[in-house]
Amino acid sequence: MGSIIFALLITIWFLTAHWVTVRVDGLETTLRTHRHHVSTLLMDVDLNLHDNDQVSVAGNAPIRSGMVITVTRSPLYRLFVDNRDLTVSSMGRTPAQVIRDAGIAINSFDRVAINGNVTSPDEEHILPTVTKKAQTYAFRYPWEAIQQEPLQMRVYRAIPISVSDGGLTFEIRTTSQTVGEALREAKITIFRGDRVEPKLGNPINTGLKIYIERSIPVSVAVDGRYIKTRTLAQRVGDALTDIGIGLTGLDQVTPPLGTKLYDNIEIRINRRQEDIEVEEDIVPYETVFVPDTNLLIDTQQMVNPGAEGITRERTRVLYEDGQEISQVVEDIWVAQEPAQRVIAYGQRIVPNTIEIEGQQISYWRRIRMLATSYSANTAGVSPDAPWYGKTYSGDTMRKGIVAIDPSVIPLRTRVYVPGYGYGDALDTGSAIRARRIDLGFDDNNLELWNKWVDVYLLWPPPPTYQITWVLPNWPRVPN
Repeated sequence: MGSIIFALLITIWFLTAHWVTVRVDGLETTLRTHRHHVSTLLMDVDLNLHDNDQVSVAGNAPIRSGMVITVTRSPLYRLFVDNRDLTVSSMGRTPAQVIRDAGIAINSFDRVAINGNVTSPDEEHILPTVTKKAQTYAFRYPWEAIQQEPLQMRVYRAIPISVSDGGLTFEIRTTSQTVGEALREAKITIFRGDRVEPKLGNPINTGLKIYIERSIPVSVAVDGRYIKTRTLAQRVGDALTDIGIGLTGLDQVTPPLGTKLYDNIEIRINRRQEDIEVEEDIVPYETVFVPDTNLLIDTQQMVNPGAEGITRERTRVLYEDGQEISQVVEDIWVAQEPAQRVIAYGQRIVPNTIEIEGQQISYWRRIRMLATSYSANTAGVSPDAPWYGKTYSGDTMRKGIVAIDPSVIPLRTRVYVPGYGYGDALDTGSAIRARRIDLGFDDNNLELWNKWVDVYLLWPPPPTYQITWVLPNWPRVPN
């Protein structure tokens, strides 16, 4: 009897229950319930909803068979803000919406770090939903397989600081760590040459005042270069000093050094250099030989070394950028008058005696000469010519006749040549000049000569008017 009653009660329970579909985060189940309101049904299925979770049916709505209840749970966030650690659920699409759902104020200057990535609080579509499967499979309902892990979010509060930029003062708010980062975040461009106080690397603190002194853009054309830079100087001269460009007294600067700078001013420097050039005109001295009867013949003595004449011309030359533009002669003067070089040559003749090749000879002069040899057949005269075999003096060519330069050895002078013997200066030749002597031979006993020898002019000497006191040095006597 008891079992019949129990079965009857079960049947009545099934007949009077409502069939309801519950869908949570896309996972659903259908169940029977005798609950009268939606809120109590959701409690039965262990759904502890947060304030920002979304339910498709109001909690006080009555239960009806065939009802579909859709629940969208909001993500959980762990907030670190203002020295607090909070957990909040939110359907917000931006960090700012999530933080405001926690009842905390935030502005666009603050910054939010989500899993270590810093961003603006108003950045959209950056909030991922982090889910994880539970570690057990004893699920009563499908959505129990989804376990949320709160997304960590840290708030960095912006600090108000004052910026004075070129005389214009305004306030910015920043979460940056240094002055340079704060200015860059505020999109304030700092140019090379601008002065920022405190320095760009200084840390940010509340109430900080930043002063920016703006530099002026300038360009300089100098030394073949075109320099574009910026400077804090006020005038052209100071700008050139600031840039490190030196000037000389003659350089031309356009505009002038005292000109007040303005944006994008163009400065041109024409380099000017003045040189003093001195040119010398050298007048060679004249060498004069004077006789000295006390000096032996073929000896010389310096009487006056002589001096070159020097005339100098001083010219002032002006260059601009390396090119000569003017030349002015300032002075011409004689720095040194020429003086003759005076050399005394000997005119004293004395007899000298020497034994050569077993013979004792007496001579009045010895001359170092280049000796060659010739005969009638090698003299360059045709045998058919009437003067074939004749010398300048008319004598017939033979050994013992030598050809000389009469200006060095007077004709008919008797000489002695070691290795040749005695000779008479009775012939001349077009090639026999100065210290040349041609030794004559018969055609049948010609000996070839081409060497330097000492030629002795035998005593007595000729009259003084026939003597060349200063001998030429050609061909040049070898050392």
